[in-house]
Amino acid sequence: MSKKAACLLLIILPLALLGGCWSRHEMNELAIVLGAGVDRTPDNNIRITLQLARPSAFAGGTEAGGGAAPKQNITWVISETGSTVYEAERNLALKVSRHIYWGHDVILVIGEEMAREGVRKISNFFMRYPRTRETIWVLVSKGKAEKLLESHSELEKTSAQSVGFLVRNRAGLSVMLKDFQMALASRGTNPAAPRVELQKLGGPQGPGMEEKLQHEEVAITGTGVFKEDRLVGWLDTSETRGLLWLRGEVRKGGIIIPSPGQPDKLLSLSIVRGKTRVEPEYDGETVRFNVSISFEVDLLEQQSTEDLTTPEKIKAVEMAAAEDVFRRCSDALEKAQGEYGTDIFNFGEAFHRKHKKEWKELKYRWNEEFAKAEVNIAVEAQLRRSGLLTRRASLHLE
Repeated sequence: MSKKAACLLLIILPLALLGGCWSRHEMNELAIVLGAGVDRTPDNNIRITLQLARPSAFAGGTEAGGGAAPKQNITWVISETGSTVYEAERNLALKVSRHIYWGHDVILVIGEEMAREGVRKISNFFMRYPRTRETIWVLVSKGKAEKLLESHSELEKTSAQSVGFLVRNRAGLSVMLKDFQMALASRGTNPAAPRVELQKLGGPQGPGMEEKLQHEEVAITGTGVFKEDRLVGWLDTSETRGLLWLRGEVRKGGIIIPSPGQPDKLLSLSIVRGKTRVEPEYDGETVRFNVSISFEVDLLEQQSTEDLTTPEKIKAVEMAAAEDVFRRCSDALEKAQGEYGTDIFNFGEAFHRKHKKEWKELKYRWNEEFAKAEVNIAVEAQLRRSGLLTRRASLHLE
């Protein structure tokens, strides 16, 4: 290679590796998306709703703390319709003077009517669209998604931020877009997503605010259950807890049980850790799952005055805690198998891993096989600390 050609190559290669900046936008040119919602319109079109940050409200900070009682709206909620999600988003962009930026989007809320019709086209768009993130939280609203995005939070700056914190704190089931899409594509499970709705909560108190009506705040109130890509029903918060136990996704939380010797008094137990093991069996006719759940708890609160440090009382507390978890799991399983006929527990994936040959035959009718499968649940609880305060309080009261 001649010296001239080598020099030319040295000049061209760095230029090819340099990133272009023609698609770059300055901050003052961006309309930052904080939350998105998708609804079905009465004329069978798709309505997309975006919660956008108002730059003037975020600039220079806010009052101390979170977003309590801002003097101005710090978000702008705007909606537009189209025959597809992309068309609705493009029509919406024509109303916004800035470039719509999805990099800070926290949540995607799918309206109930839209979810019952089918969500594959919704998740497909958000997974393919290069401007959105696959780590946003997916939720299903009881009613219109638009209404949730129009609400505001008394503690956080925006309702989208508030919902994001609820999901991250594991107030219920938590599902990212990428995991939701994987469940849609899988034959061994079906999607599930947190149910969110507006609930009336206490209004802020202070001088001149005594007559203020209760404030509506977004809350996680259960789980939306899907069969393939269609919403078919709901689990309440107790059944959702059972779902999490069966999926091995319980990380923390509490269990409230009656005190063994004083059943009119209650005990509060804090879950320290838990483990779920699912063992599939198949004899050529019957699909069977043996589910083993074990967990450890600490005594966090005691209303009774009895001594809970004896082996008999410790055993009674452990049995009551195990029964509570067993009941929640049974309720969730009964509803999924009997009422909805859909596997949202990832049991099909467990069966696939162990019985690969048989799975080739069963995977095309897995929901039907799951609906009639035998599921045996065994729960074991261990009380780590019953607490010395109990004994001292009992002796003092005597």
